[in-house]
Amino acid sequence: MPRRAYGVTVAVLLAAGALGGCGTVAERRDDVRDTTAAFERALAERAYDRVCAVLAPATVEELEQSAGGPCATAVGEESLRPGGAVRRTDVYGDQARAVLASDTLFLSRFASGWKVVAAGCEPRPQGQPYRCRIKGG
Repeated sequence: MPRRAYGVTVAVLLAAGALGGCGTVAERRDDVRDTTAAFERALAERAYDRVCAVLAPATVEELEQSAGGPCATAVGEESLRPGGAVRRTDVYGDQARAVLASDTLFLSRFASGWKVVAAGCEPRPQGQPYRCRIKGG
């Protein structure tokens, strides 16, 4: 049974923060696209263990606590569908947004690379946060 939708504030992404960090903006954007593609491939193949491997630690923890079981089982219960082709990526320092044909993913950069913080996100009326089916605590 899918969990209720959660809001994700994107103010951090939209704030005019520093664009610091390793690599050029283009390199970070490519890395975000690669992580998004890995997430989408795993989701399409229903390889939920691989989906979980691309999720941020707090997101995995939230899923496991909410479902009372392993991440892979929790992701499977969410019944997320692949979001399709990447239309746009926005990278702001260590935060990113990947806008797909029918989904939006939010990512953060960790020491181990880019990880998906939130998925299954739908925009809401202006000024309101996205509503995401999977997100970290």
